[in-house]
Amino acid sequence: MWSFRNNRLLEPVDITVANLMAALGRFQGRQELYQHQAPQALETLRQIAIIESTEASNRIEGIEVAPGRIKALIAHAAPQNRSESEVAGYRDVLARIHTGQARLPVTPEGIRAMHAAMYTYLPGEGGQWKLRDNVIRQALPDGREAVRFVPLPAEETPAAIAELCHSLAEAWDKEAVDRLLIANAFILDFLCIHPFTDGNGRMARLLSLLLYYAAGYQVGRYVSLERIIEQTKETYYEALYRSSQRWDSGQHDLTPWHQYSLSVLVYAYREFETQVNQVTAAPGAKSQAVISAVQAFAPKQTFTIADLERICPMVSRATIRRVLDDLRSEGRVACLGAGRSAQWIKLETRS
Repeated sequence: MWSFRNNRLLEPVDITVANLMAALGRFQGRQELYQHQAPQALETLRQIAIIESTEASNRIEGIEVAPGRIKALIAHAAPQNRSESEVAGYRDVLARIHTGQARLPVTPEGIRAMHAAMYTYLPGEGGQWKLRDNVIRQALPDGREAVRFVPLPAEETPAAIAELCHSLAEAWDKEAVDRLLIANAFILDFLCIHPFTDGNGRMARLLSLLLYYAAGYQVGRYVSLERIIEQTKETYYEALYRSSQRWDSGQHDLTPWHQYSLSVLVYAYREFETQVNQVTAAPGAKSQAVISAVQAFAPKQTFTIADLERICPMVSRATIRRVLDDLRSEGRVACLGAGRSAQWIKLETRS
């Protein structure tokens, strides 16, 4: 597609994009360690993120539900009106992505199926490419409307999406370009094609999550990227506008879009680490992190204190030893030697 043609993605990135990618590489390297720190707290963050993502992504498009109804809808209450039906559909697709039911490759058929699922509660409105040309309009301060962008014509949409999905798969498999840049380029082209009559923005945010997860960036499970986008909505639209200029001729500048999209991820990771650090700083949290790490081992599996230090980097060796002594006195672990490199074993316990 336009961002994938003529080796556009192989062009050097600017220093800001390079720095953001370096920061994200460091965050990604730490995310698995943090996921062992406080599993119960992470489950709470995950539940909050689902609510915030569903609410924010729909609210960006002007779709709102009555206060208090969003939690009921997340709990699978039956929708009572059009807005609730759209929220419920988004909820279902988001859940599929979070649980890994939606995965690569991204295909035209898969995109249409995802769009149809988003309109499950509004039969007949989803899953079809646009039949008429559309334009993106902007409300001006004086009340008038101006055309902000003219997407691809309807008759060219099916072939364009097919080419875009093929280009994504090809670039993803070659790994000549960082997958974050590939994901961002795909989403920009998707938004510029604007393949559906309605729901393009929400689809783009769902596809972003899917691609970020596939690339190994899991922060969207615990911090709502959609909520961050809503909070920075003006910057989002400005970046999209700047990177979509001259897109139809393939002379557009991907930099503003990369800068914005990567900044959202960096912000999310910083918030995630702050929240986990606050939780692990609470009384008893570090001990619980060690206990959770030990519980993750299979019965009769051996491990060392060094293994627990890698899993729980914020917990001191003294605390780890104290917790292991407590677990040993409870008959849940046993020590097989002495010294710093001693092996420990998780014992089978009766419930």
